[in-house]
Amino acid sequence: MCRFSQKHIIFIALAFMAGACTRVTDPIPTIERRQLNIEETKLVSSDNRFGIKIFRELALSTPDSNVFISPLSMSMALGMTLNGAVGETRLAMEKTLELYGLTQQEINQSYLSLITLLTQLDPKVIFKIANSIWYRDNLTFKKEFIDLNKYYFDAQVEALNFSDPNSVVKINQWVTDQTNGKIKKMINQINPDDIMFLINAIYFKGIWTYQFDPQLTQKGQFYDPAGNTVSCQLMQQERNFPYLQNNDIQAVELPYGDGDFRMAIVLPGKEISLQSLISNMSDEQLLNWLGSFQSCQGVLEFPKFKFAYEKKLNDMLANLGMGVAFDGEKADFSNLYEGPGNAFISLVMHKSFIQVDEEGTEAAAATSVTITLTSAGSDEFYMRVDRPFIFVLYDKPSQTILFIGKITEPLWEN
Repeated sequence: MCRFSQKHIIFIALAFMAGACTRVTDPIPTIERRQLNIEETKLVSSDNRFGIKIFRELALSTPDSNVFISPLSMSMALGMTLNGAVGETRLAMEKTLELYGLTQQEINQSYLSLITLLTQLDPKVIFKIANSIWYRDNLTFKKEFIDLNKYYFDAQVEALNFSDPNSVVKINQWVTDQTNGKIKKMINQINPDDIMFLINAIYFKGIWTYQFDPQLTQKGQFYDPAGNTVSCQLMQQERNFPYLQNNDIQAVELPYGDGDFRMAIVLPGKEISLQSLISNMSDEQLLNWLGSFQSCQGVLEFPKFKFAYEKKLNDMLANLGMGVAFDGEKADFSNLYEGPGNAFISLVMHKSFIQVDEEGTEAAAATSVTITLTSAGSDEFYMRVDRPFIFVLYDKPSQTILFIGKITEPLWEN
């Protein structure tokens, strides 16, 4: 199995012997599908712009590491959260998510339509989208916020005792179930001031329309960003591919099932670094590449890979414009919660998994948005004595100390 560099994620090594390329009708059978309406088209464009921004930031900040994300999962989890944002907080989230120009109703309705469309697109491909909201059971949240996310995002909503360790188990089990066991631990703990988790989970399993023959898979070499060679397993296939080559890239497209779901593999030209290509890549340019494939006979050698990825997105989202949503004093989620303390986003965590082999691709992603309260103005507190502590026995009226000690290990000896 290869030890992959970032190049293996979206930009995969490709050895290609090209024949005559012609722009012809794609021979892949496709199923009938309705066209997106104006609002849905705007939402998809917004998600794409947001996704490219996030991918660019992650890829450029970790030049020697693999990166694999689901922009749809991120935008959907934050889209649910957006229903609770007000004022400057909402405007900042809309700007970061590239959702300006759409009303909240249009955003919600478009997500509802998109979920229905994508999950029913191809009977030969498994594609699941699931949303959930988990909240502290002793607090009251805005009914409209809950109802909107139940209806438009088909969110499972459940109140839990956040002081019970089993709540972490239950939330993680939901993510495990929705990702077919590929993401097992979405949250590590529930902190005393956490009041809500908004989670999206996506699962994909697609069989190549034209599968690779395992008998043709051979050991090969791959060059990492430093120019060192690493061993990998190269799959091989010869046929008519949707193909593109220009001064900047060489690219090929592989379909799944009936052909609507596809993987595009884009390789920078030999004189162009991957980092340079990514830094200059816009969503418009990427879509232009995807719309410019021609049918071309050739040989594809493509490495197998499998890995998991995770990233805390707080700093990146703040740098992209929604810092106010993470500010415990300035954030305004009054359409989500109204009570003691101020609600803000304390954590946005993204986790993903992908496996690409001769048969096809299995991928999963989950995004969790944690809503937390500032302690100011709250009449309640929570205390867990789970570290060394001091104790005092004393007479209260006279304030006479009787005993004092410290515990570093709470032994129980018979």
